[in-house]
Amino acid sequence: MEYKNSEIWFITGAQLLYGGDAVVAVDAHSTEMVNGLNASGQLPLNVVYKGTVNSSAEIEAAFKAANNDKRCVGVITWMHTFSPAKMWIKGLQSYNKPLLHLHTQFNRQIPWGEIDMDFMNLNQSAHGDREFGHIVSRMRRNRKVVVGHWDDAKTRQRIAVWMRVCAAWADAQDMVLVRFGDNMNHVAVTDGDRLEAEMRLGYHVDYYGVGDLAEVQKSVTEAEVDALVTEYERCYTFADSCKKGAKDHAQVRHAAREEIALRRFLKEKGAKAFTTNFNALHDLNQLPGLACQRLMAEGYGFGAEGDWKTAALMRTMWVMAKGLPGGTSFLEDYTYHFNGEKSAILQAHMLEVSPEITVQQPRLEVHPLGIGGKADPARLVFMAHAGAGIAATIVDMGNRFRMIANNVDVIEPEAALPKLPVAGALWIPQPNLEVGAAAWILAGGTHHTAFSYALTNEYLEDYADIAGIELVTIDQNTTINDFKFQLKVNEIFYK
Repeated sequence: MEYKNSEIWFITGAQLLYGGDAVVAVDAHSTEMVNGLNASGQLPLNVVYKGTVNSSAEIEAAFKAANNDKRCVGVITWMHTFSPAKMWIKGLQSYNKPLLHLHTQFNRQIPWGEIDMDFMNLNQSAHGDREFGHIVSRMRRNRKVVVGHWDDAKTRQRIAVWMRVCAAWADAQDMVLVRFGDNMNHVAVTDGDRLEAEMRLGYHVDYYGVGDLAEVQKSVTEAEVDALVTEYERCYTFADSCKKGAKDHAQVRHAAREEIALRRFLKEKGAKAFTTNFNALHDLNQLPGLACQRLMAEGYGFGAEGDWKTAALMRTMWVMAKGLPGGTSFLEDYTYHFNGEKSAILQAHMLEVSPEITVQQPRLEVHPLGIGGKADPARLVFMAHAGAGIAATIVDMGNRFRMIANNVDVIEPEAALPKLPVAGALWIPQPNLEVGAAAWILAGGTHHTAFSYALTNEYLEDYADIAGIELVTIDQNTTINDFKFQLKVNEIFYK
């Protein structure tokens, strides 16, 4: 639904100086361009042409209409002719959704033998877009600038990235995040200013006691549990102890009961993300690890131990990546494997890793947890497949939110992990463990991350620009000296 109910508006800038025929030509060219963009098959959202604007009043009306239309999640602007930028001031002042400035032109190449002054006056995007760009910069408005011919696949791909981020941003503006219990054990990095998050990032965090979930669990019927366990049997390989009649099958049924209750609770609250806390389980039979894994795969954001910022970010990244190959998951840095150039970090959690990030058929197992003081929980056991991905987190720096992104290379484990019955991933942070981990720590990064195979730096750059938050990226080109300098400069910028 994040894509089905959303659209992007396309507004073309011009002026009446060149006469009505020029405006008619501009309109025809814009219509052809928008139709071509939609027909390309590359864009996740439909582009709706909203006409050519030739005055301050028309521009202001177009932007106010975009603000008030729930289907519109962003606006693309393009200056076909010269469009005096003073006309755009009031419209830009009123506009509060994402903006993309497409710097292109209708014709691909100069018609060398035919070009005349009429052609020059009509096709002057190289001129008009610079005028528009100046006023947007003068007004300190964040936007994405895409340069290239509108009919090039590379140009459309950059627009598609921004569209996905727009859909995720719109999704976050009415996101309710259910937090079962509070932040755990005085942990600092997973906490933060929830009021500022709602003002800056859009989502709302609600507290509920786990007893509220336990009450919903009482209404779950045995028939509902039977049906869900049958689904488990169809989707996963069962350990022998988990099969019907075996010693752990009752725990599988308890896990199914908790999943049904949790899904019902989240649906009733209209929530898109949630957190749990293994210190606050009360009337639950076990930590709902299996439920968290399955709900993440369906698109619910999740954060362990009360980590609401990671839960919201995971949901947002899942929406960005929807329909793309790979997967998205909550993960946690657990332990290092120092192995020279292949030194890596084992990512896992007690139970809660999404099966979206594996190509294996997950194995359903039940084992003791050792913490939480409850019965042995069910969980899906697997390892993430090899491939390139990106891990991200958002931390509260007191005067601002900082997003930290790290490109990572997921690798295959050197051996099996027969005594570690959890889901996980083994990755090498770019440029290597020593630099990547040091930079992450210098930036104040969390031990929890939202991870995606599908996304790249460009998605998170667009998100940070729309949100107006700081972004620091750790990648193949990062050095500690340069990274420290960037952090110092950012401190000055954000004072």
